[in-house]
Amino acid sequence: MRIYTLLLALVLACPAVAVAQSPDGTPPLFNFKRGVGIVTPDSSFSVNMRFRMQSRAKYNSISSDDLGVSQYEMRVRRLRLRFEGFMYSPKLTYNIQLSFSRGDMDWNMRDQSNINNSPNLLRDAVVYYKPNDKWQFAFGQTKLPGNRQRVVSSGEQQFIDRSLVNVGFNVDRDFGFQAVYNNSFGTFHYLIKGALTSGEGRNVFSTDKGLAYTGRVEILPLGKFTNGGDYFEGDLEREPSPKLSLAGGMSHNEDARRTGAQTGRDLYEQTDIQTYIFDGLLKYRGMALYAEFMAREADNPLTFNAAGEQRHILTGYGQNYQLSYIFRNNVELAGRYSRITPNREVSAFENTEEAYVAGVTKYLRAHRLKVQGNVAYHSQNAYLSVNNDYHWTAGVQIELGI
Repeated sequence: MRIYTLLLALVLACPAVAVAQSPDGTPPLFNFKRGVGIVTPDSSFSVNMRFRMQSRAKYNSISSDDLGVSQYEMRVRRLRLRFEGFMYSPKLTYNIQLSFSRGDMDWNMRDQSNINNSPNLLRDAVVYYKPNDKWQFAFGQTKLPGNRQRVVSSGEQQFIDRSLVNVGFNVDRDFGFQAVYNNSFGTFHYLIKGALTSGEGRNVFSTDKGLAYTGRVEILPLGKFTNGGDYFEGDLEREPSPKLSLAGGMSHNEDARRTGAQTGRDLYEQTDIQTYIFDGLLKYRGMALYAEFMAREADNPLTFNAAGEQRHILTGYGQNYQLSYIFRNNVELAGRYSRITPNREVSAFENTEEAYVAGVTKYLRAHRLKVQGNVAYHSQNAYLSVNNDYHWTAGVQIELGI
């Protein structure tokens, strides 16, 4: 309850801050471009407060032939509160993000006694230092420079869920050091990203001697996207000329303790995990094409405890493709195909999965306010041809934020 009390106090304090003045009577500066922003009269610090929520209703069929209800999902999928700004100098910035919905706090991972066995509110707590236009350094907890779809905010997706490839192989968040270098030669732009982190994931009790090493390179041969359009889904900017981004990267997690490297349940034995990432994005005049390939390997994918119980790592590869077009009335049609193929070493425990998704989105205020509807066909094919699963899903989601 302490964190909720603190947040309530911060919100209630905002009106008092709004009327506060410097000793010489100069009032603070406000802006409402992105959330509610306040800058002190002497420009010594700023704070910008934002929130967003996703309300969702979803239906799952019994099978592909039997459209009876297997399950309804009706819940607040995400509720986030975010604070960002600068301190001392505009070159020194910070980002804090908290999550409050049950499905957003790792409640389904409560057996992680070695990692974290409590609800996890903290998503981001990171400090950035940007000495010039080419370099940026970070220290704290935030997203790793992994696959593009994971780095793109869940509030700026064109479907109500990320792909099953992302669920299976993404490297998520971690605590440590990160650096980004970007430069251009004419219209050719590139970025080099690196991270040295704990390898344990977000907000953990303790770490070990193993670290995680993550690197990513992005090239934009046709120049930068309008308003950072390479990091939100759908061509909402309707790029007047073709824009292309190609990227590749790798993450090596040494002595990993969790089934998904930085995510998942505790492994019974530690092992090294390697994740490989390749993705590409093309946008032009309302059309957006996205492709992603991911693969994971582990030195020891099958782990056992003293009682002989087994816990494994999903090794294999996945591919994801998305194509969309946004009309002048800000209605977008989108399609997605995703597939995960497990390696033979874990095929007795993991199914080959496929998903076909069709989506429609009405953007009322870009990604800040939108209504989304998805219909999907899912298949899971077991290696031993038993317990196969084929079913339909349909869902609607409203995203609202500032």
